[in-house]
Amino acid sequence: MVWANDEFFASKENLIKPEPPVFRPRTFTSKGQQYDGWETRRRRPGAPGVSGTEHDSALIRLGAPGVIRGVVVDTSYFLGNYPPQCSVEAARLPGYPSPKKLLRARWDTVVPPSALRGGAVHCFPVDGPERRYSHVRLNMLPDGGIARLRVHALPVADPDYLDDLTVDLAALRDGARVVGCSDVFYSRADNMLMPGLAQSMAEGWENARRRDAGNDWVEIALVGEGVIRVLELDTTHYKGNAPHKARISAALAAPGESPGASDWFELLPPTKLRPDTPHRFLVPDATPATHLRLDVYPDGGVARLRAWGTLTADGLAALVRRWKQTA
Repeated sequence: MVWANDEFFASKENLIKPEPPVFRPRTFTSKGQQYDGWETRRRRPGAPGVSGTEHDSALIRLGAPGVIRGVVVDTSYFLGNYPPQCSVEAARLPGYPSPKKLLRARWDTVVPPSALRGGAVHCFPVDGPERRYSHVRLNMLPDGGIARLRVHALPVADPDYLDDLTVDLAALRDGARVVGCSDVFYSRADNMLMPGLAQSMAEGWENARRRDAGNDWVEIALVGEGVIRVLELDTTHYKGNAPHKARISAALAAPGESPGASDWFELLPPTKLRPDTPHRFLVPDATPATHLRLDVYPDGGVARLRAWGTLTADGLAALVRRWKQTA
């Protein structure tokens, strides 16, 4: 969160909490009932913090620059105090600009003024040109409370940060993504690719208990074509529910295509894992790959998966093209 013109009743930071909103009735402070969201005061002419504006706004820096595909505005528990409408705008600025600089930037409308209901989750698809954005502005028309904001986008990696460096080729923030998964009963497989360390089991990938002869698996499209040198498989927080074994394979596919069954080659043979433990494995004789597959036997939770390596010349060239296309 970067800025909001008003957050009298509830903080703007609540908008981006990862967990769903909650409500505890009869929890009053000096400013009234506590709400798990962003809530502004009732607009009155000349009120502090709102003079000269017609609505309330908040500025948010995205986790990574990307092409926006959808926006979710959640008014859960805001019933008599939700905004009747909202809109969302997006902008692209390098670095970490100040609120003052952001407010002077060029903003494109990605969600036009749209009606909201109280206590509801609103999903807005975003169509339009493939344009890369770094920040969004949420507008409440004119005031009220919103519990959560979600911006779904395809990250676009800046090639300057990946050129000739050892990087995590499975990093979600640079554009790696899950393209197939056997089971996401407890939590999504994308969690394994998030930055930082998992703080609990809820922040990793956990599947249901299998009662058949199969095993659970995840397939990942890497940031770009690259050579993997080190694999990290972290079962931290998974103590009675870590996988017994894991196997990791890779494949090289043509741009825009998925690997075939015969394209996969083994990077890590079936290997026993320890509960609640970060594991590191060297990859000898590595060859270029565009996809990664993790098989866990028979099931269980994984907190993080990392694939450290370098981009190939073709992989870097593809990222440069994508960066320019979304300018």
